[in-house]
Amino acid sequence: MTTLALTRKTLQLTALAVPLAGWTLHTTVLHRRLTQAQRDPLTTTWRREAFTTRAQRLLGQHPDDVVLVLADADHFKQLNDRHGHAAGDTALAAIGARLSEWAGPRGAAGRLGGDEFAVLTRIEPRHQALRLEHLARLMTRPVSYEDGLLPLSVSLGAATPAAVASSYLPTLMRAADAAMYEGKHTGEIVRARPDHARVPSVNGRRAGRPGTAVRGRAA
Repeated sequence: MTTLALTRKTLQLTALAVPLAGWTLHTTVLHRRLTQAQRDPLTTTWRREAFTTRAQRLLGQHPDDVVLVLADADHFKQLNDRHGHAAGDTALAAIGARLSEWAGPRGAAGRLGGDEFAVLTRIEPRHQALRLEHLARLMTRPVSYEDGLLPLSVSLGAATPAAVASSYLPTLMRAADAAMYEGKHTGEIVRARPDHARVPSVNGRRAGRPGTAVRGRAA
């Protein structure tokens, strides 16, 4: 091949590579933006819809070794009233970070709304009790804020497919919600029993919870 022919071949390959590189960069940027849109900006946990998608996928793939936990900040309004909304945001960000850390790469943590979170992760049954105890301790640690510490209290309820005889995500969430309410403000993590899955619910949540269509005392 002559030098001129070789030069032309090189230019042709370069011309083809430039659009391809541009499209790859464009796709990467779009993927990053889509992922960011699925994240809650304050806590960096997944938004409800994105969390639900990932939780259902994990349940389908590993129904025998997953744990679902619902978490709800205690006395959150009082914390906001006493320390300001910036302090409340700091507390929510800390809850999200701790749940994500606990879930690890084998799970997903999501913010369902307000001060309510959910996390689903893979844990072998023989390790579940120990890991849940660790989570309960983790969620009681004070949060650094300005020149001091903010008290943190989070109610927790856990459910597994084996405990409630169902791998249906709404059933697990209803059971974990009822278990959480049973241990509200105690600092203990309550593990769901079969009867928790039978608690009356509205739109998949225990009757009386915020966001349901019936009146009742909020958790």
